[in-house]
Amino acid sequence: MITAIIIIAVLVVGVLVAAALRPNTFRVERSTIINAAPEKIFAMINDLHRFNTWNPYEKMDPQIKGSYSGADAGKGAAYAWESKKVGTGRMEILDTAAPRKVVMKLDFLKPFEGHNTAEFTLEPQAGATAVTWAMYGPTAFIPKLMGMFFSMDAMIGTSFENGLANLKAAAEN
Repeated sequence: MITAIIIIAVLVVGVLVAAALRPNTFRVERSTIINAAPEKIFAMINDLHRFNTWNPYEKMDPQIKGSYSGADAGKGAAYAWESKKVGTGRMEILDTAAPRKVVMKLDFLKPFEGHNTAEFTLEPQAGATAVTWAMYGPTAFIPKLMGMFFSMDAMIGTSFENGLANLKAAAEN
């Protein structure tokens, strides 16, 4: 019995130490090619009202409660949300470089607190546009521990892939 307790304790400590040694930052990104001009796509990202027509997180909960504030579009435009399915948080556009980049500050409050950056880059490519959606930021201990058992890249990345597919469909329409 004592041996089993010691083995379990060593395993738990081992997992906790391994989690603590994981990187202190993360980056998830996905890209796609959209058959539309960068200017058209940029407008669909830079205006949060339009952004939320294709945003995969907004589509996850039809009961989401959201409110817009700040500028209508571009730097200073903000959106706060509250949802049982996607949590509570706020995003604000920090910087834009039309028609190539939009940088957003993401503050997640529930179910886990996190403060990250989302960045959209658009690169013209022979009549189309390569669009990359990235999110990066610090990784606290709990997400490090969760990352021992779940692929955060796969979970977030799947949502980004869905969002880029939604954006592609809307922009090419």
